[in-house]
Order: sequence, then structure tokens, then C-alpha cells
Amino acid sequence: MTTYLDDRPRSVRHLSRFVAFAVIMLLAVGGLTARLFYLQIVDGGRFASLSARNRTVLEAVPSPRGLIYDRAGRVLVTNVPTFAVKVRPADLPQSQRPQVVERLAALLDLDVAEVNATIDSNPGSNFDLVRIAGDVDERTALLISEAGFELPGVEIAVEARRQYTYGPLLSQILGYTGPVSAEQLPVLRPLGYLPDDLLGKTGIEAEYETGLRGTYGAESVERDATGRKTQVLQTIREASPGDSLNLTIDTKEQKYAEKALKWATNEVGLKRGVVIVMNPQTGEVLALVSLPTYDNNLFARGISNTDYQALVEDPDKPLLNHAIQAHYPPGSTYKLVAATGGLADRKISAGTELATKSYLTLGDTKFYDWNRRGFGACNIYCGFGHSSDTFFFQVAGMLGIDRLGYWGKQYGFGSPTGIDLPGEVSGIVPTNQWKQDTLGAPIYPGETYQAGIGQGYDVVTPLQLINAYAAMANGGTLYQPQVVHDIVGPDGQVVRPFEPRVLHEMDVPASVLRTMRNAARSVVEFRHTYNLVELPIKVAGKSGTAEFGTRDKEGRLPFHSWFVGFVPKDPENGSFDKADSELVVLAFAYDSRTKGNVATEIVKYYLQQHYGIEKDYRLPNLLERGNFYQSN
Repeated sequence: MTTYLDDRPRSVRHLSRFVAFAVIMLLAVGGLTARLFYLQIVDGGRFASLSARNRTVLEAVPSPRGLIYDRAGRVLVTNVPTFAVKVRPADLPQSQRPQVVERLAALLDLDVAEVNATIDSNPGSNFDLVRIAGDVDERTALLISEAGFELPGVEIAVEARRQYTYGPLLSQILGYTGPVSAEQLPVLRPLGYLPDDLLGKTGIEAEYETGLRGTYGAESVERDATGRKTQVLQTIREASPGDSLNLTIDTKEQKYAEKALKWATNEVGLKRGVVIVMNPQTGEVLALVSLPTYDNNLFARGISNTDYQALVEDPDKPLLNHAIQAHYPPGSTYKLVAATGGLADRKISAGTELATKSYLTLGDTKFYDWNRRGFGACNIYCGFGHSSDTFFFQVAGMLGIDRLGYWGKQYGFGSPTGIDLPGEVSGIVPTNQWKQDTLGAPIYPGETYQAGIGQGYDVVTPLQLINAYAAMANGGTLYQPQVVHDIVGPDGQVVRPFEPRVLHEMDVPASVLRTMRNAARSVVEFRHTYNLVELPIKVAGKSGTAEFGTRDKEGRLPFHSWFVGFVPKDPENGSFDKADSELVVLAFAYDSRTKGNVATEIVKYYLQQHYGIEKDYRLPNLLERGNFYQSN
């Protein structure tokens, strides 16, 4: 018979097992109770704090961007409330992303690929918001907001959108705002910028970004499980609005200038052109038109990739401000430099006569006058008035390239004017050192001839050219052009009043500039500008054509047209002996190729509007295409 170790009665064995189980349960419950006591009582405060932090975050509060007005107080840029759709990638589960993106794209009428690309190109971290769309209509914003748990990580933000009152009329000056780029964020984040921020990209919006932006505030907000804001718990710091700007630009004058340029554009079929109006006594820019242009409201509303690529790929570059961001050969308008230098360096006097022939010869090369005849014996009034090339070939030869370069720089050529707009280019003033540094060779005598008439290596911006003539018109002060008159703080107080900014006083006798003003009047009186002399106001100025590009089948080069003119303070009875002009106007017509100088006709039409001249002095027959006009 087998004997077992545990041969106690069955009832005794059941009791012992029950007791053991009870002891184990008591120990387990006791351990859990002790742990709960520790979590709730001993360390409860710390965990409560962590829990609160998980559902509360500190958010930046954007400041209202400053407004922009013209010199007459007309509102040019305002802020309008709008809805934006944003995504926080950290709150968007990868498993749900395809469905969320597909629905979001359908609601916003966007491509799925475009939404995905926007999320993936987020310049910040996964915890930063990514702007998917701006200027979303209220109905769509409401649908997205009500979707709730079906669109995790998606948020609707109420923000201000820039509204540009006049659209394309002032786009080249005002510019537009756009999202912070991945390249900009590392530099801007320490300054308080967020990945989903908007900032000035071009024009005044970019140049005055810091002041317009203001100072962001901060608030503590509560979020639900999907990351959506449920309530504001506390305002930590109030946002401070940005400064507002009053411009030197007069919208009325801007419209006159644009109308004149568009008239010629339609008549001739011009692809690009510029009109600038300035007060030569202060450097204030009253109008600045660059065509073709664009509507900056497209960018404010969130431009589509299709529309943006169309602007970028347009061969006539509507996004470029041709007044300051591109340079061109100035043609005979640059004869101002050779004339001033010849007089100031005493190579010639006002009465010195030079023989102007059909051409001059250097070695085997003939340098022709524009009319192929010459004008006989000419002094400065005749040479400038008729724009004789052979007259200025000789003056340039007397000066030499380096002195010619010196006088070019006295007029501000070869350096940015410093206008308060971004992207200004410098142009080129050729000298021996410049050519040696650039091309590894000295200037040849024939190149000096060409530089004297604004051809060859000479290139200028339209703004540089008008600023040079403004300095001649005002008696020798080269001002820094300005488009912002004064800056006004959020409290309405002027924080930066307008002050003319002098670049330098020209190193030239007043008598020389007086001679040049009257020589510029000769251009009009000699009818080199046809009927401009018949206007009921007095105008002085200089026209110019500048060849470029590839010759046609008849061996002729295309050319640009220029005219820059000024009017005395008393437009009807004033004298050009005085340096009191308060109005200088420039027109530039790219690739004009017309029988007459189209730029002169543009300025003429602007002046008719500005002075309320009812009779129309325009000569449309001069605007016929044909490349027949080789005059300077």
C-alpha cells in the first residue's frame, strides 16, 4: 500500500489553500493601495502638473500688421479677417494621414499631392503648425471645424489677411507677404518668427518688415485629445500692433503715370516699360510704374502653384521691378555725364565749338553720328540739343575713360541709389580698372567713344538715371530716393518723420549745372523732341535710344527709348537758370523700335494729365513700328 506525503483530510487541505490565497491577495491589495496612496497623496501634485501641461500649451498671439497709406492719406494696405487651415503633424497619426489629407484636399479644392508636399516641406518641427491654405471661406472653415475627430491634427485659425486696395497699380512698390521659408526659419526663429508665420517678401512689405510686424503676444491655451484649442486660460503678454507707413507716393500721380505707359504699351506693343516721377528737391518718389506687373492680392490670398509658375516663367518678368532691379544701356541720356565732365574739367567751355561730321575714324573703324551727316560747328547747346554723337565722341576722348567714369559716379551711376526698396542693382560705370578686373584688359579708345554716348559697357537703372537728372535740376545735390515719407506708431505718434537724405554734394561748379539745364532746354527748343516745345509749360530734358541684342536681316539692331525731363517751379514762366524744379519725370520703353521716341510721348502724356492740359499734343504717328528711328 502506497503512502502519500499529504494524506490529511480533504477539508483540511482546502482550508490551507484558501488561507494562502487570502494572504497573497491581502499583500497584493496592500501593495496597490500603498502605490495609489503615494501617487495620489505623496506625488500627486507633480503628476497633476504634468497632466495639466499635457493639455495646456503656450501659444504666440500675432500682432496686427501696420497699415500703409499714400501721401494724401489714401489707404493702400489694410488687414481683413479670414480663415486659415493648418496642420500639426505630431497630432496627425500616420495611419490616418491618407484619409485626412484626401478629405482636406477635397474640401479645399486642392491636389492631394500638393497638401502632402506642403506638410512634408514643413520648415519647423512636427509640433509646429503647417499652413495648408489661407483665405478659406467661412462655410468651408465651418465644415472642417465641425469634422472634429475625423480630421485629427487639423486646425482652423482666424487671422488677418493683407488687402491691397489698388492691386496691380502699386504691386511693384508695396510687394506682398508670404510664408516663412525653410531657409529663412533658422535665422528668423530667434527673432520670434514661427514656421507658419507670414512676412514681407518683396517691396515695402519686405523692406519695413520689422516695423510693420509689431511684437507678438503670448497666451496659455487648453487643448483636447485631438490637439484642438478648447479655451484660453490666461493672456501672458498682449500683442503690440505694428507701425503704419505714410508713403511719398501719390496714387493720383501713379495712375497718371500708369495710364501714359499703358497707352504707349497698347499703341506700340511694348513688352516692358517704366515711368518714374520725383521731386528733385527732396528725393521723394511721387510715382513709380513698372510694366508688366502682377496683382499682389493673389499672393495675399495664397497663390496657386500654377499661377505662380506662370509669373515666374513669363519672359517679360512681371515680378521684377524694372525701375530698380534691372539695368540697361542709357543711350544719349548719358551725354549729360560727358558734357558735365568736359565743362567742369575745362576741356571745353559753353562757347567752345567742335566740328561735328558724319563720322570720326579710329584706325580702320568709323564711328558714325546718328544722322549720318553731322551738324557742322557745334557748342554745348547745339551738341546736346541735337544729341550729336561725334560732338560727344570728341568730348569723351578729351576726358578719357577714367575721368568720364569719375563724373558718372558723381551723378550716382555705378552704385545703388539706396532707395528703400529691396533688390536694387548697381549698374556699371566702365573705367580702366573696372575692365581690367572684369575682363583682364584695358579700355580701348573706341570704347571710350562709346561710353561717352551711353553705349558699350554703360548700363544704368531707370532710377539712377532720373536721380542724376534730378541732381542737375536741383543744382548739384544727389539725394537718396525715398518711397516712405514717415512712420507712425500704434498710438498715432510719428516715430520717424521725413527727412531728405543727401548722398553727396556734387563736385561741380553751379555755373556748369546751369549751362546743362539750359542745354537740356535746347533739346526741346531745337525740336529734337518734335512738338514738346509747344506745350503751355516749359520742359527741359534729354531723349535717348540705346541699341542692344541681335541685328535684323537688314543689319539693324533693336533699341530701347528713354526720355527724362524736368519743369521749373513756375511751369509757365520759370527760368532754367534757377535750380528750383520740383518735378522730374522719366520714361523708359524696352525694345521700342518706333519711328519717333516713344518715351518722349509717354512723358508728354503724363505732363498733360498732371497739369490738366486739355489739348492733346501726342503724336501717335511717331509710335509706328519699323526701326526707322535711329535718333538719340
